[in-house]
Amino acid sequence: RITSSRFPHLSNKMNKHTLFKIIKINRILLLIGILTSVWACQTAQVSNFKNSSSAIGDGEEESDDPLFALEYEQESAGQPLPYRSSATRMFDVLHTDLDLAFDWKNQTVIGQAALKIKPYFHAQKTLVLDAQDFEIGSIQLVEKFGPKKLDFQYDQKQVSILLPREYSRLDTFEIQMSYIAFPERNAGNGSEAISDTKGLYFIDPLDTIPSKPSMIWTQGETEHNSKWFPTIDAPNERFTQVIKLTVADTMKTISNGVLIKQEDLGNGLRKDHWEMKIPHAPYLAAIAIGDFGKIEAKWKNIPLGYYVEKGYEKGAEKVFQHTPEMIELFSDLLGVDFPWPKYDQIVVRDFVSGAMENTTASIFMEELRLDEREALDSEWDYIIAHELFHQWFGDYVTSESWSNLTLNEAFANYGEYLWNEHKYDQDHAKLMLIAEAEAYFKEAEFKQVDLIRFQYDTAEDMFDAHSYSKGGWVLHMLRTYLGDEAFFEGLNLYLKTNALQSVEVHDLRLAMEKVSGEDLNWFFNQWFLGKGHPELTVKIDYSNPRNVLIRTYQTQESEFKLPLEVSWYEGKTRKSKTLVVDRLFQQLELGNEFPVNQVYIDEQKNLLVDLTLERNPADLVQQFNQSVFGVARYEALDSLVSWGATEELKSIASSALSDPFWSVREFTLLFLEGNPELWSSLDGLEDKIYTLAESDPKNSVRAGSIDLLAKIDPEKYQTSFLRYVNHPSYLVASSALTGILSSESLTLKKEISERFAGEKNFRMILPIAGHYISDGIEGKGAWFRAKASQLSGQSLYYFLGYYSDYFNKFPEEGREAALVYLLGLMRYDSKDYIRFGAFEGLLGYLDDADVLAKIVEYSSYETNLLLQNYMSSFLNNLKDEN
Repeated sequence: RITSSRFPHLSNKMNKHTLFKIIKINRILLLIGILTSVWACQTAQVSNFKNSSSAIGDGEEESDDPLFALEYEQESAGQPLPYRSSATRMFDVLHTDLDLAFDWKNQTVIGQAALKIKPYFHAQKTLVLDAQDFEIGSIQLVEKFGPKKLDFQYDQKQVSILLPREYSRLDTFEIQMSYIAFPERNAGNGSEAISDTKGLYFIDPLDTIPSKPSMIWTQGETEHNSKWFPTIDAPNERFTQVIKLTVADTMKTISNGVLIKQEDLGNGLRKDHWEMKIPHAPYLAAIAIGDFGKIEAKWKNIPLGYYVEKGYEKGAEKVFQHTPEMIELFSDLLGVDFPWPKYDQIVVRDFVSGAMENTTASIFMEELRLDEREALDSEWDYIIAHELFHQWFGDYVTSESWSNLTLNEAFANYGEYLWNEHKYDQDHAKLMLIAEAEAYFKEAEFKQVDLIRFQYDTAEDMFDAHSYSKGGWVLHMLRTYLGDEAFFEGLNLYLKTNALQSVEVHDLRLAMEKVSGEDLNWFFNQWFLGKGHPELTVKIDYSNPRNVLIRTYQTQESEFKLPLEVSWYEGKTRKSKTLVVDRLFQQLELGNEFPVNQVYIDEQKNLLVDLTLERNPADLVQQFNQSVFGVARYEALDSLVSWGATEELKSIASSALSDPFWSVREFTLLFLEGNPELWSSLDGLEDKIYTLAESDPKNSVRAGSIDLLAKIDPEKYQTSFLRYVNHPSYLVASSALTGILSSESLTLKKEISERFAGEKNFRMILPIAGHYISDGIEGKGAWFRAKASQLSGQSLYYFLGYYSDYFNKFPEEGREAALVYLLGLMRYDSKDYIRFGAFEGLLGYLDDADVLAKIVEYSSYETNLLLQNYMSSFLNNLKDEN
């Protein structure tokens, strides 16, 4: 039996893939993937990182994650969660004017704020503004004959300002505030999507870290911008703004809107004036400051800027090269042109999320900081498309409350699908969408909540696989049900009707109903306002092959209405029907007339359903050979691998290596790599693998082919590996380097490792590190320390296991300094996965009582609940064993 909607090896691989896919909630799987993995042998680590850029299974079985369940149980324990309504509109901030300077040493913001405000409806005499961790100098009312000082009360979170009289909704007034903001105070308590709540971040403020630039950037979602300017910090607020930034004249600034003025202040200072004439929500206000290089581009008359650390401009040009095409696609599909005056994309260090869709100025994590060669294999289009689609869904039309967050995030996730479908093909897009389904299903094992939900602990809890992954799927199902014409016309109406306004889910429903003419309450009630998903068992009766009977059983608690596509093949012609399943048990007649022996249920994978279907390996072979959809062929291959159906896999291995869908080819190579009895028993297979290594158009497939050739006969292919190692793609070159270093020739390995020892890309560094450890090469302590200082982000995470192993094996190379380094990362690094990597690395030193004591101490400081539970569980088990 297989569960057709589940891809076991895809699911496991996506857990690892999400180390490179951490846009906000991509979230929860980042830590799940880390916490369900262990430091494997060096060759396994090399294999894992090489193929991390693709969603292909690695043949490992997925295990349940009790830590994730524990987190949810802890969140759900105790009193019922409070009801979270949309913020009541007492006042409306019309315009915000900020004049900001920065104390880099003390990491504070010195601000002057002027806010133009009016009561929303009811007359008011007390104005309450969000202003977190400020020291307030004065608050004044701007009047005709001069400013008037106002009395106020302040609790470090909100300031209550007593107005001189009661103001009606016909009145507009302006207040001014002088203040110092302290973003470092009371920071932390973030979410899986956004790991910290400072609002504004100083990066290496005193320029004390070699090779790390000084920067300032902001992250306002959910309600953290009030950590650096006073406002009404709610998503249903909206204002225009001017932000003036005083900075060193060597630095660039970026903010929302357009740069309208630059003042030379003398003494090496400059003041930049950024104006945003179109109102937007407070959490979307942003600034970024640093010594950036800039690449300029255009879409029609809209200027585009790609900002990155100097020296990476050529890489940024390639990483973001598809931005104009994306804007063109989304503008055409939606019938609404890009609605803002410019669009900048900024890559920063130590970002607390994957990326953030600030209006006209999206900020991205440092993993998008690539040099020109690294950018050849850049697979960051999905995150770029995600933030770009937010410029319509989230920025132009904004969820009125965090309860409706999926109206922002589901659309952004689906923007990824639309881009993949357009730029690559439907199979590529669909496989990525299925990976999103696996993210949701993983979460749903322990947590099933309404997509639109009004009860939660904090707004950060809304950033989960429901809001993102399930939400994107729901939109895909709505599109499939309505058809493209009605769906996109409905989105057009939704955007135009609600332009520059805040919305709730019913606004989307009403737009879709008006266009389609159909009551869609059933769809919105079960998918947006309900929880869970269909668990569908399908049994097919072929006793009358001219009229196949289909019996469906829904096993979840409440009924779902499902438009279920059933398909079959008459020769090479594909036929299909859509049957409506809307009861817990149904028997349906296919009425096919042409005799068939295999019927496919949701062959194109358009339903978010946990589908159980009785089939045997022969059925899957037929599906692989018959289906016109690459994603269905991938499913058949994935399931056969899961079953260990060796003979059936032998029968399709050769054709799978020629499959037009690159993921099928890549998965086949990865499977064969772990099953030598297959590639050694099939005539002609080795030649086909070599052909892929030589000329496959997909670099990840070429890399997989080279990996397999290194397993088949590393000595035989050394000449080829020596060619491949010079390939411009790091994926290909890294696999070739690994192949060379698997040679029996120590002379060759020494020559090649010395030749590439200066590489800075982690894909080239890890094979060399593995060689130094496995072959016992002494005298490389300085090399390991240098590489650790050069790497960051996920690259550093992968390297830490090697770093730890080397100094454990050769303590004379600098064991004590290595321990200081690893302990420092575990205690202070801002990234969860780096702290985890350091913790795992330190486990090799548990025989040292002092090290163990430090690990125990530092684990007590851990703020991430998942990681905290993992560390505590491991250390408690260790104590019990001893």
